[in-house]
Amino acid sequence: MGPAGERSSSETARAGGSGPGGSQAGEPAVLLLPGDGIGPEVVEAARRVLEAAAHAHGLRIRFDEVLIGGAAIDQAGDPLPEATLEKARRARAVLLGAVGGPAWDDLPVDRRPEKGLLRLRQALGLFANIRPLPGFVAAYGRSPLKPELLRGVDLVVVRELTGGLYYGPRARRALEEGGEEAYDTLLYRTHEIERVARVAFDLARTRRPVGQRRVASIDKANVLTSSQLWRETVRRVAADYPDVTLEHLYVDNAAMQLVRDPGRFDVLLTGNLFGDILSDEAAALAGSLGVLPSASLGGPVPLFEPVHGSAPDLAGRGVANPVGTILSAALLFRYALGHEAAAAMIERAVEQALADGARTADLAGEGEGALATEEMTAAILERLRV
Repeated sequence: MGPAGERSSSETARAGGSGPGGSQAGEPAVLLLPGDGIGPEVVEAARRVLEAAAHAHGLRIRFDEVLIGGAAIDQAGDPLPEATLEKARRARAVLLGAVGGPAWDDLPVDRRPEKGLLRLRQALGLFANIRPLPGFVAAYGRSPLKPELLRGVDLVVVRELTGGLYYGPRARRALEEGGEEAYDTLLYRTHEIERVARVAFDLARTRRPVGQRRVASIDKANVLTSSQLWRETVRRVAADYPDVTLEHLYVDNAAMQLVRDPGRFDVLLTGNLFGDILSDEAAALAGSLGVLPSASLGGPVPLFEPVHGSAPDLAGRGVANPVGTILSAALLFRYALGHEAAAAMIERAVEQALADGARTADLAGEGEGALATEEMTAAILERLRV
């Protein structure tokens, strides 16, 4: 291993060729950050699918791989080593597995694995997180909702990623009279709201025909001053998109509507905290966090990752669901490499595999057989070749 656990070019540049990392000059460089828990397993599955889809379209991708999260703490003493950050800044795109686990829970907050991911997003300027729930994922999962409620579901959550409670001033201190007090500050500035709102409205224009384009902006403007600024700013941005219908929902009502009538939503625009919660609720519509992808955009190097965590109880058992990471690879083709045909090919292969009954344990119903990670990956790769 090299500094901070880097693998050598010969180990990671599996696309072959010559030049840095074993590739021809000019080939897009994808940095793999497997992370912790099941991260290495699902990232490896996605890498294989990336290569297969690239090969089918006459493309070549150069891969590199470095540490992040708990694995980086163990080897380099930092959840985001400088070597990892520098490689991320030079890549065309970053594909992440997951970070965190109980082995690092006793560390101070600013040294935990999750802090490495937050720092990476901030360093790369990734202010908008896109979390789609494609209709085919909702249709073939193990949703707790009745099937009729899932008809027509095809939504995406656009979450502001570098502001709000997760980044505002915070403190914890002892009180003279005993006990402690603690606070986190929900801070947003106009430009932070404007830029993520434009991502949401631009995305709405690509998803549906004129007359059907919708953005639901989620806030708590009846209580929070920050949400009042959010609502006012989104309303002002919406004036530049007369072809997109805007509605405002309080976050508690939005949470209810997601389970009561999810088909009503197209694009949901949210702040950091509300988006974190609501996107996981949206994932429940699919029956598993393991099937949902995400893309973090805004800076010159986008980052792609599944929405699930590191699932340390599943690590090393070969049973993790690779679908979320594989669909994140599709988003990588779409948003980082600008290759819609390859993105659509991966999504069709996943959809066909699910339609044909391929299921990992988190998706399998009672009495249904469950595929291992390798078998699920093979099922998707097979359909890439059809």
